Amino acid sequence: MTITFPALEEAQGKLAAAQKSLAEVFTEAGPEMDMGLVKCIDGDSKAKVAWIRAKNAELDDLGDKLIELQDVAKAAQRAQDAGANHDRPKGRERGDGGREPERKSLGDLFTESEAFKGRKGQHGPEAHLDIELKGLFDSTGWTPETTRGPRLVDYVTRPIQLIDLIPGNATMQNAVTFMEETSFVNNAGEVIEGAAYPESMLALTERTSPVRTIGTWIAVTETLLEDVPQARGYVNNRIPFMVRQRLDGQIINGDGTAPNLAGYLNTPGIQTQAKGADNVPDAIYKAMTKVKVNALAYPNAVVMNPTDWQGIRLLKTLDGIYIWGSPSEAGTPRIWGLPIVEAFGLAAGTGLTGDFANYSELVTRRGMDIQVTNSHADFFIKAKLAIRADVRVALVVYRPLAYATITGL
Repeated sequence: MTITFPALEEAQGKLAAAQKSLAEVFTEAGPEMDMGLVKCIDGDSKAKVAWIRAKNAELDDLGDKLIELQDVAKAAQRAQDAGANHDRPKGRERGDGGREPERKSLGDLFTESEAFKGRKGQHGPEAHLDIELKGLFDSTGWTPETTRGPRLVDYVTRPIQLIDLIPGNATMQNAVTFMEETSFVNNAGEVIEGAAYPESMLALTERTSPVRTIGTWIAVTETLLEDVPQARGYVNNRIPFMVRQRLDGQIINGDGTAPNLAGYLNTPGIQTQAKGADNVPDAIYKAMTKVKVNALAYPNAVVMNPTDWQGIRLLKTLDGIYIWGSPSEAGTPRIWGLPIVEAFGLAAGTGLTGDFANYSELVTRRGMDIQVTNSHADFFIKAKLAIRADVRVALVVYRPLAYATITGL
């Protein structure tokens, strides 16, 4: 049973009203941001920009409040759904109802594993370490520390930016299957005595999102592992990152052809709003409106490439006044009260908005699994170890209409 939350509905209404009033200003200003064309508010250009900034600040406050209320509502719903299960012990629940023990770090598990401790046999034992992520490296250039400082500078690479935006869940199956209501014909109406009732209709369609595997492997020399403290820290940081970085990219760009995930941009049924002759804020607002009207959902984030956010942050009126704040101000990465998620994995020129909190999930079949062995090729005679890491997940988009791309930014 779904809990009704009047405070949440009221906050959504206030945010929508504030968004609408600001949208009217941008529409009148046009692509050139000519404040002289704005008639819905009074004053000169500076006064109108001050009004826009004040309205943006109001939207930020309303957006933060809405996020807090959504968290409270979801917590209340989970508490109700839990029912008689509220007395179960704390900890991560497995699909079979059991509890997983507290996990050690990857470095600790690796150095304590039989694969490392007993690696002097004919082939050496194999160990399965259930952790998060991957990698291979050797001792070249990493001798025991003498005068060299402890800092290690990471390679310049794309950060992980989208995984934390999506709610998580778990499954014990190799696919996530659910029923979608694809027809809702409501002919309910008033009936006079003796007359036939009008017939309504419902139809359901089974949907499936397959679990995909993302993994990699690296080779490590036993010589390197003699310096256990440093090796442990490096493995802890880089192996998990590599797998998660690939997953982060698949979430937005995966084409859905096995073994790829179907990322948001390639999900059938997602909506699109072309920028056209609009300014960028107007185009984003129109995409948000499509989500609200066609999916009856409330967008809670806008994803865009940093260069596209730069264009918004540097927007100026025709007479040179910065709309999102002067260069002396840090500026808040928000628009229409929604947080901006800057994603390097999303190509410049395309943005994405939607209700990420309610209509998609990143479902895990198995968390990061690390396996270690010297039984690969000639690794035994060369004192090498192979470390393989993978994760099995499914990206499930329950309501594609709850998302919209913005093109031509």
